[in-house]
Amino acid sequence: MKTLNDLTQGQTARISCYLPRFSAARRLMELGLMPGTMVRFVKAAPLGDPIALEVDGRHLSLRRVDAAQITVQAL
Repeated sequence: MKTLNDLTQGQTARISCYLPRFSAARRLMELGLMPGTMVRFVKAAPLGDPIALEVDGRHLSLRRVDAAQITVQAL
């Protein structure tokens, strides 16, 4: 099972689901990170955390600990 945290720079994936008991799931869905949505890993911060994602033409910043709770299908 691959997560958003496992993507590399420039890679695109489709969000599959959130892992059970992930408390920030609702907040992230409000930001557009819904199951079925396409995301592109833009880059990571110089020290590796947070990461930048492109979702529906918008750029979002997400902590790696949160990204590890979102399963994806790499394309």
